[in-house]
Amino acid sequence: MDANAVRDRLLKRREELRQRASEASADLRHEADPLSADFAEQVTQRENDDVLGAISHSAQEELQQVEAALRRLASGRYSTCAVCGEDIEPERLDAVPYTDRCRSCAEGGRAARGRGARN
Repeated sequence: MDANAVRDRLLKRREELRQRASEASADLRHEADPLSADFAEQVTQRENDDVLGAISHSAQEELQQVEAALRRLASGRYSTCAVCGEDIEPERLDAVPYTDRCRSCAEGGRAARGRGARN
């Protein structure tokens, strides 16, 4: 595992997520598109706000996971499962670089061995 490549990938993803969350928040505040005076249009805008809120929430959750992965990388625990302590499969880390669980633990197939789940 190339720690620098992993760090670069996580930092790039962190920036993308920050941008997405920022844009969704600005749209939710209607900075560029104030609420319409037309009630029917307001209903549509409010429905869009629900979608934007979900996008923002999702981006914030993933951002927290990326931040935790960066901390694990810095501490040398990046590829260690937070549940069982075994190595996380490299292909899993390639697919989901912020994961903190091996495939078996993520699927719920392995019991924790005294370590407890951590992010």
